[in-house]
Amino acid sequence: MRKPYFRGRSIHRLDAKGRLRIPSKYREVLQNHYTDALVITLLEGCLVAYPPEVWEKIEDKTESLSDVDPKHRAFMRLFISAAEECEFDNKGRILLSPFQRSKAGLNSEVLLVGVLKGFEIWDTAAWESHDEWNRSHYKEIMEGIASEGF
Repeated sequence: MRKPYFRGRSIHRLDAKGRLRIPSKYREVLQNHYTDALVITLLEGCLVAYPPEVWEKIEDKTESLSDVDPKHRAFMRLFISAAEECEFDNKGRILLSPFQRSKAGLNSEVLLVGVLKGFEIWDTAAWESHDEWNRSHYKEIMEGIASEGF
């Protein structure tokens, strides 16, 4: 049996209300391995979507962070507080809140990027800029991964 990972990239459009149709390959991962819903938050210039069960593990780890450490509080304010639960409508769409769309700079065309435990939702122009940086730092990134034992 395949592991329940999100892989690949695909371009999609938000409708006028901010609804996004999730591709069937991602829906199948959710329906076959998780609750058929998502928790979406902000991360590094994009939105990132997790199955509720994966998000629960993130929250469990977050509970052990210090309430008074400034870096821990900043993480909770940036990442945890921006999280919103999203359920699918009968057409397989989720509604991205105006707050999340604004903070991630999402326009009508978005790119979904599978990153194993979840997937990212990028404005296509922002993705191009981010991807250009990744490509220009390819050697450094790969050396760092290799030093981690990959």
